[in-house]
This record gives sequence, structure tokens and C-alpha cells, in this order.
Amino acid sequence: MIKQHIPNALTSLNLAAGMAGILFVLDGQLEFGAYMVFLAAVFDFLDGFVARILKVSSEIGKQLDSLADMVTFGVLPAFILFSMIEYQTENQYLPYVAFLVGIFSALRLAKFNIDVRQSDRFIGVPTPANALLISTLPFLAEESEFFGGLLSNPFVLVGIGVVMSFLLVAELPLIALKFKDFSFSKNIFRYLVIAFSLISLIIFGIAGIPFAIIVYIALSFIEALITRNA
Repeated sequence: MIKQHIPNALTSLNLAAGMAGILFVLDGQLEFGAYMVFLAAVFDFLDGFVARILKVSSEIGKQLDSLADMVTFGVLPAFILFSMIEYQTENQYLPYVAFLVGIFSALRLAKFNIDVRQSDRFIGVPTPANALLISTLPFLAEESEFFGGLLSNPFVLVGIGVVMSFLLVAELPLIALKFKDFSFSKNIFRYLVIAFSLISLIIFGIAGIPFAIIVYIALSFIEALITRNA
């Protein structure tokens, strides 16, 4: 049946976008690399959505999805960060710290595939969120003189890479935007994530994505503390 191949075709487009993004980065076009992350994220959403609608989920689809995500949300952002660090330093070894992003993305994806706890929330930062944060740093550097100066420091970029690599596999429960009902009291942190994200995007455009993801992680941490102490 043709319909059973549609989700895998969408996953393959996710992978193709990732490979195209890597080519853009190697050509020095980091912003186009980021656009490929956006495009891949759309295909990543659509493949699962279509699979559920058509009721054609399969084990091969699950494995293909992880392999595609590894390229698009692991290798591509690692190359973007590598290029940013390389541009800001004469140290030939320092940019290779960015490879941690790809390595820990692989660990994150492997953990996700076998971790039954992640049905209603994430444990550790999802690879698409990490990829979106890293890939939009060039936009933030262009948008703001302050952040442009901050991100011109290679050690700041290295720090971002190391911290985000750790957060990919950290035992930190993160908010999943899955609503069982729409009551404010039960979903206050979900609504706060959505509100802050919209405000960041309205004010800063694409450059606001890093702020949105940082707020998402921070609110998840606060929610986890409140839940643990309740």
C-alpha cells in the first residue's frame, strides 16, 4: 500500500533537509543552514502526524526517524557551532568541542528510543529544541549588538555547546506541550512557555528562538522543583 510509505517519505525529506543544511554550512551560509533546520522540523512533525492519521506506524519508521534526526538535529547544529567557533578563534583545536553536540545528540536519541518514561514529558532537552537554539545563534548575533559581542567570544560559544550537550542527556523532566485538558491551573507552565515563546518571536523574530528555548528549559526546571517539593 502506498500510504504506508508516506510517513517514511516525509522522514526522508527531513534527512535531505539536514544534508542540504550541512552543505550550506560548509559553504559558509550559516543562516541557510538554520533554515534547513526549520524545514526539517516541519517534516519531523509531519511524519509522525501523518503516521498517526493513516495508522501506519512501524518499527522501521521509528528507526528511520531517529537516523534522520541524528543528521538534522545532531550533526547539522554541531557543524553550525563548529563554524561559529572557528570564525572567532585562531586555536585550531577549540572548534572541535562543537562535536560534543553531535555525540550527545546521538546519546539523547538512543535514550529516547528505550526510555518508557518519555510518553507524556521529555527527560532532557529534545534534539530539535537544541538544534533550533544553536542554529539561530547567528541571527541573534546579527540582531543585537550586545549578544553579537557576547557570541563573538569563542569561549562563550564553547560554553553553550558544552552546557547544551549536557542538557540533552540530563535527568531533567521537561514540559511537553501535550494537553489532557485546557484548564489553566493544570497547564500553567505550558501556557507560560507558549506565551513567552510568542513574545520572543514577536519582538525578535527568528533571533528570539534562543530566548524561547532557554525560558522553556528554565520553566521546566521550576516546574520540576515545585512538583518534587509538593
